[in-house]
Amino acid sequence: MNKIKVIDLFSGVGGLSYGFAHNDAFQIVMANEFDHDIAKAYSLNHPDVKMINDDIRNLSEEKLKEFTRDRIDLIVGGPPCQSYSTLGKRQMDARAHLFEEYCRVLNIVRPKMFVFENVSGLLSMDHGRLIEVIKEKFAGLGYNLKIKLLDAVDYGVPQHRDRVILVGTLGENVFEYPKATHGEGLLPYNTIEDAFSDLPILKSGESSSVYASKPQNPLQKFYRQNSTSLTENEAPTNGKHLIEIMEALPDGGSKNDLPERLRPKSGYGNTYAKMWWKKPAPTVTRNFATPSSSRCIHPRDSRAMTTREGARLQTFPDDYKFYGSRSTKNLEIGNAVPPFLSIALANEVLKVYVSWDNENKKV
Repeated sequence: MNKIKVIDLFSGVGGLSYGFAHNDAFQIVMANEFDHDIAKAYSLNHPDVKMINDDIRNLSEEKLKEFTRDRIDLIVGGPPCQSYSTLGKRQMDARAHLFEEYCRVLNIVRPKMFVFENVSGLLSMDHGRLIEVIKEKFAGLGYNLKIKLLDAVDYGVPQHRDRVILVGTLGENVFEYPKATHGEGLLPYNTIEDAFSDLPILKSGESSSVYASKPQNPLQKFYRQNSTSLTENEAPTNGKHLIEIMEALPDGGSKNDLPERLRPKSGYGNTYAKMWWKKPAPTVTRNFATPSSSRCIHPRDSRAMTTREGARLQTFPDDYKFYGSRSTKNLEIGNAVPPFLSIALANEVLKVYVSWDNENKKV
């Protein structure tokens, strides 16, 4: 079977690309990302992929000809999720309509299959009407659809992260969603302890490039497969009062567990909250290094998380590179598809192409 040629739209730092790029059956020939720093980060990790750092609206048929001259088999990607996120303002703004640009490119390229991913909030956006419009748009292009909500924790990611995965094919849709590998009756969920226990203990403002121990489990062996030292492992510097708040929190504690004198007067119930050492993390956002954001305080060290720790919760290996300011790097991480989830999806997509290839050989 020939290489399955892929285009990644709204590629971000390359979390969704990861599973396809690390599977020899696929070849990612082009990626599109609007933000300059994020596009640079993608290219640092996927140097052989042609990056189009431009607004997707400028991807004309003429520009795409360079990549569609032979064939494109698969398009993957998901528009920016801020408009759909239950943590955001949930407005039907211009970004909420970027799926139409995905459809436009899809109609130009006409691959046999596509994978469209987004946050769970997409299902309830505009009282559930938006997802029906999206499905109608894709179906109108001749694609047969399957849609399902997956939680990345079920695939070994040490984090609960719901993602809507919409898959379309030209012809019968034989795609099967990946079966869970972790959970009840399966491998135990990976926890923050599983992800962090080989990392050095740090206090606010401290950094270290030295691992605290040898890998303790298969997850840590994956992180460290190509790394002998740590990068991006500096704890943010916080004020004395905030440090006192974080140190007073018990494992999994929230501001309601604090003494009255330390309890913040503002914020929601899960702000100024500590994660659980022996449980998966809550969903990682771009604000994972901000203790006043939704539950993200380091459970063992009682401090804000480092960029590398956020990357580990997303299952990026320790040699994965990020680019820009610390806030930009954290944005790259917080918006990404976890590589473990992309690996699971790529494996199932491959099965579809193998089945098609076998059918063609019978003819």
